[in-house]
Amino acid sequence: MADYFDTLETRSPVDREKSQMQTLARQVAHAQKNAPAYSRLLADVAAESVNSREALASLPLTRKEELIEQQKADPPFGGLVTARAPELNRVFVSPGPIYEPGSRREDFWRFARALFSAGFRAGDLLHNCFAYHFTPAGAMVESGAHALGCTVFAAGPGQLEGQVQAIADLKPDGYVGTPSFLKMILDHGDESGCDLSSLGKALVSGEYLPPALRNAMRERGIPVLQCYATADLGLLAYESDACEGMIVDEGVILEIVRPGTGDPLPEGEVGEVIVTTLSPEYPLIRFATGDLSAILPGASPCGRTNRRIKGWMGRADQTAKVRGMFVRPSQVAQVLRRFPAITKGRMVIDRVDDADRMRLHCEIDPLPEGFTEVVTAAIREVCNLRGEVVPAPVGSLPNDGKVIDDLRPVDA
Repeated sequence: MADYFDTLETRSPVDREKSQMQTLARQVAHAQKNAPAYSRLLADVAAESVNSREALASLPLTRKEELIEQQKADPPFGGLVTARAPELNRVFVSPGPIYEPGSRREDFWRFARALFSAGFRAGDLLHNCFAYHFTPAGAMVESGAHALGCTVFAAGPGQLEGQVQAIADLKPDGYVGTPSFLKMILDHGDESGCDLSSLGKALVSGEYLPPALRNAMRERGIPVLQCYATADLGLLAYESDACEGMIVDEGVILEIVRPGTGDPLPEGEVGEVIVTTLSPEYPLIRFATGDLSAILPGASPCGRTNRRIKGWMGRADQTAKVRGMFVRPSQVAQVLRRFPAITKGRMVIDRVDDADRMRLHCEIDPLPEGFTEVVTAAIREVCNLRGEVVPAPVGSLPNDGKVIDDLRPVDA
C-alpha cells in the first residue's frame, strides 16, 4: 500500500460508484436540512432518490456568480454552509468577492492525496509558495501537508531573494506553488550560486505547466506533478507519476456537461467541469466551475482506478456581445435542444464589411427539408438576433468544448 495514499484509490469502479452514490443521497438530505439555500433550491427533491448520476444530472447547477448574489442576500456564506463555529476556524475571500469557509477538520480541502502522489511523505519539509493572505491556497496545502505528517515552511509568493536563502538554509525536500515561480527561484539560485539541490519533488497548480519546463525540472532532479483545485471546492484532480491525465479526487463527484447546460457529455467530449463535494461542512451540489475539460477513457497505468480528466482546457464562459446583445452558451443550447437531429452545434461569430455576423454550424445527417429555415427562426426567437445556419458533416466540428466561437478581432 506504500504506493497509494489509501485503499480508496485502488477500489473497483463499481464499489466506488456504489459508495459515492449512497453518500450523495445522504449529502443531499444533509444539505436540505442544514443549509437554508438548499432547503429552498431542492425543496421538491426526494433526497433518497438522488442515488445515481442520472438523478444527480436532474438537479440544478449553482454558478459562481450566483454565489456572489446569494452571499450578498444572506451573508456571509449565502446559506450554503452547514458547519458553525468553532468547527469553522477560518474565512477566506476570492475575487467577486466570494467568501469561503475553512474547517478545523484535518485535510478539509483533501490536498494530502495530491501531495502523496507527488512524493511527499511524513517527515518531509515542504516549501509552500502559495498565498496565505486572503485566498485559501496556502492553507489548503498546509492542511494536507500536516495530515501527511510534513513540516511546512510558509513561504508564500514573492520575495525571491528570501525564498532562495530560505531553501539554501532550511534544505526543504520539495516545493509547492506555481510552476513559473519555481523556475524563477531556481534561476535566481543559479545566478547567486546558492545550493537548492535539496528540492527533490514539486507539486504545482494555478497555471499552465509547459512540457519544456517539466522536462527541464526533471533534468535537474525535480519531478513535477500538477493538481487541479479551486478556492470553492478544494482539490478536484491530481497527476500521478504516470502523467496520463489527472485522476479525480475521491472526495468529489465530477461531471462534464455541455457548456450552457447541465447535460452530461460522454467520455472524450470537451465540456464544463461540474463538481459535487462530499464534504458535510460545505455541501456544494453541482457547482459549475466554468472550466473546460474532458473525461479520459480507461484507468491510469499507475493503478489508481478513479476517472481521469485531461486537466484544465480553458474557460466555458463563452458569452459574446453581438450588435449590442449578449449571446450566451445557454441560448445556443436552447436552440439545439429543439432539433434532436443536430448531433453538435457551434455558433461562430465573425465580422464582414464592418458588421457582426452569426452562423450556427450544425452537424446533421441527413439534412431534412426546410431545416435551415426553421433553425434560423429559432435563433431569432431565442437570441433576438438574426443568424445564418451552416449544415456540417457529422464529426466535422472540433472537440474543444466551444459552443460560441468568437473570431472577431480582440479590439472589435
